[in-house]
Amino acid sequence: MPYRPKSTMEQWRILQAVVDAGGYAQAADLLNKSQSSLNHAVAKLQYQLGVELLEVKGRKAFLTSAGEVMLRRSRLLTQQIEDLELLASNINVGWEPEIRIAVELIYPKKFLYRALAKFHPISRGSRIQIIDTVITGSTEMITEHKADLVIAASPSVPKGFIGEPLTVTQMLPVVGQNHLLAQQSKLDLNELSQYLQIVIRDTASKPKDVGWLKAEQRWTVNNFFEAIDILKSGIGFCWLPEFLIEDLVKTGALVCLQIPLSSARVVPLALITPKEETLGPGSRQLRELLLAEHKN
Repeated sequence: MPYRPKSTMEQWRILQAVVDAGGYAQAADLLNKSQSSLNHAVAKLQYQLGVELLEVKGRKAFLTSAGEVMLRRSRLLTQQIEDLELLASNINVGWEPEIRIAVELIYPKKFLYRALAKFHPISRGSRIQIIDTVITGSTEMITEHKADLVIAASPSVPKGFIGEPLTVTQMLPVVGQNHLLAQQSKLDLNELSQYLQIVIRDTASKPKDVGWLKAEQRWTVNNFFEAIDILKSGIGFCWLPEFLIEDLVKTGALVCLQIPLSSARVVPLALITPKEETLGPGSRQLRELLLAEHKN
């Protein structure tokens, strides 16, 4: 047999009102109900649960120790119900229940997190999915409309789509402090190609060899943090975003390689909306907040 609740949401809301207002008379005025109906609702709730929740002292109602626990849990429950009902009404007027954001791994996410912090109070319960993408994986997210908003390297923006400029990321060739190359003052790209390169896995379903994959010897990892761990052990070199490694370079854990005329690669990043004509109101608001973060 399916479980049938003994109590109702209305009973819990009445209990909360009695406690918050400080008594039955005050709660009755607040809820525009008779005091006797509130007394009856709470008494019935206690009877159904078999637990004393309130005790009256003078003209005031006080929670018992069991009542404190139950009330705290009931607030979570009623809030979840309110959120659920709000979500239903938002869906009905076109506010999307979920927003998918694809983010190229070399993008400094601090901008996105600040925008999301401002978006959260007005999000109306929309879930957020942040999907890390790499190289042609970003392009795939755009062309196959797999995300509402896509942050991609500008060269990855396919024809027919427009990217709104956000920022630029500097990519630096680095090694661990114990790597042989860490002691060399200068080297060229041809020399660099003779060494093991750590690369980040392309997230596309059919990845392509693009970018700076010049080395014949490659180890492929899922993210920059795995790459950094390998570099720290003295193995391989990797192109990494400056914002991610600046502290490690300052402490000497990683060493930037000096390559004449090519010591850094500057990658512009842009915000793309793959489905502009069907973009929901939540995604539009989040897009504006994100763009504003880069204008400040």
